[in-house]
Amino acid sequence: MTRKDRFQFVIGYFQTFKPEAETELNFENTYQLLVAVILSAQCTDKRVNMHTPELFRHYPDIKHLYQAEYDDVFALVKSISFPGNKTRHLLGMAKKVTEDFGGEIPMTVEELVQLPGVGRKTANVITSVVDGQPNMAVDTHVFRVSARMGLTVGAKNPLQTELQLIKYVPKELVPKFHHWIILHGRYTCVARKPKCAECGLKPACKFFSKLTRQDKEALGIIPVA
Repeated sequence: MTRKDRFQFVIGYFQTFKPEAETELNFENTYQLLVAVILSAQCTDKRVNMHTPELFRHYPDIKHLYQAEYDDVFALVKSISFPGNKTRHLLGMAKKVTEDFGGEIPMTVEELVQLPGVGRKTANVITSVVDGQPNMAVDTHVFRVSARMGLTVGAKNPLQTELQLIKYVPKELVPKFHHWIILHGRYTCVARKPKCAECGLKPACKFFSKLTRQDKEALGIIPVA
């Protein structure tokens, strides 16, 4: 199977069986999504969703966050990973947006990465989810699944993965493709013991094609002889 065929199979599968795919972070506007994505670094969406309602109650917009005190924000996010860094990122982001962007969250990757706590992945998430821009966000799940399946070849970092993926994914599907792959990696193609037995992408998966009988027994795909 060529790489083009592999992409066509994967896209066709998701369009048929998972036509709707979106972030699992809870948000109502661009500000809330930006805050949630900053908080989600090295943390589960579920945990972030537990804490953002109270955070947004106290700081419903950029203006209120800009006026916030470090200790008050820290108290609201202290149960999230790296709360000190993330508190500084949130306050720095609000300051930058307020003072350099007139209080309006920018909507280009080049501008967003100027904000504290915002890297290329976060910027791609914001622009694709909010504005439908064809920007491919690559997190640990996308990086792992793409390489494991053979959608990427020899990619050594997220940027190389991003550039390879957007060559094969139609522009209009790029925003959704990220969510397809991340959710697949989160619940099926997990890191340590992928659930190949229940995966519908097996026919197009390079990892699966190379499994030995012993591997398949270990993964529960076939019964132990």
